[in-house]
Amino acid sequence: MSDFTLTCPLPLQRYPDVVMAHGGGGRLMRDLIEGVFVRAFGPGEHSALHDAAELARGIGERLAFTTDAYVVRPLFFPGGSIGELAVNGTVNDLAMAGAEPLWLSAAFVLEEGLPMATLLRVVETMRDAAHATGVRIVTGDTKVVERGRCDGMYITTSGIGRVVYPHRIGPDAVRPGDAVLLSGDLARHGIAVMAAREGFEFSGQIESDCAPLAEPVLRMAEAGVDVRCMRDLTRGGLASALVEIAETARCTIAIDDEAIPVAPNVLSACELMGFDPLHVANEGRFVAFVPEEQADAALAILRQSAVSANAVRIGSVRETGTGEVILRTIGGERPVDTLSGELLPRIC
Repeated sequence: MSDFTLTCPLPLQRYPDVVMAHGGGGRLMRDLIEGVFVRAFGPGEHSALHDAAELARGIGERLAFTTDAYVVRPLFFPGGSIGELAVNGTVNDLAMAGAEPLWLSAAFVLEEGLPMATLLRVVETMRDAAHATGVRIVTGDTKVVERGRCDGMYITTSGIGRVVYPHRIGPDAVRPGDAVLLSGDLARHGIAVMAAREGFEFSGQIESDCAPLAEPVLRMAEAGVDVRCMRDLTRGGLASALVEIAETARCTIAIDDEAIPVAPNVLSACELMGFDPLHVANEGRFVAFVPEEQADAALAILRQSAVSANAVRIGSVRETGTGEVILRTIGGERPVDTLSGELLPRIC
């Protein structure tokens, strides 16, 4: 953040007496961020909160900077690990800002008694994930806390990337008529972590979609696609991402229920546990807003990358307004909202 302008806090009654156990996908966390952290540190150069901050360095060169903490339980789950999450999650935040990821830092909080074999395994998955994405882990830190003070390991990663899009990418750039593209099927990560944590077994193993998203994003940049906004669908899932974008852009986003892909076994698991796939976390999926006339070209480019091979169009931006998301179904239309709390805690 380049400036620290203080803003008015949220009314005191909006806050609980203590920090509650909820994640970043609900309104409670958004209130916490806007009312505590933005108030203290300022909104930065651009008022719209985004996945990464854009920094200027010299003439004609722009950098993106981001940071994230990972506290997933268990440390290993089908399709990924806390190490892969830490690398891919930060890489993806940079990509969502239109940046080519270059360098990462990694800080570890380790619990006394953590098996060395577990630590080595996590570090190896981080090394492999960084190598696959082309980023370098160049600095870091390690702390050890007493037994029982954390679930084995917490990791915080920060990343720096080179912005490759000529224009700013963010919710405030969304315009009426834009097409909404989704890079793949939903809800696999959250369900995979929950199944591993609770010992659930479903028909066919459900694996996390944890993956880096930089490749399709950079391909769209190279092709000259005028991407307005991108958002990876982590905590809070597709629903929270779209609602936050609609509220910031002050527009109405309409999406088609039948166009949103969810694997059959994932859908069955969601129905069994009472989860809406729109609210379940993903770690290798994103939405992109592009001009209507470029939608087909953007889809073709996305489908050239394995991570977004099943990209689809799910809706469009209707018009300016107060900011809402509408889900079109066979029976009509219904509003989509964020959750008041966290649906699945400790999933990233």
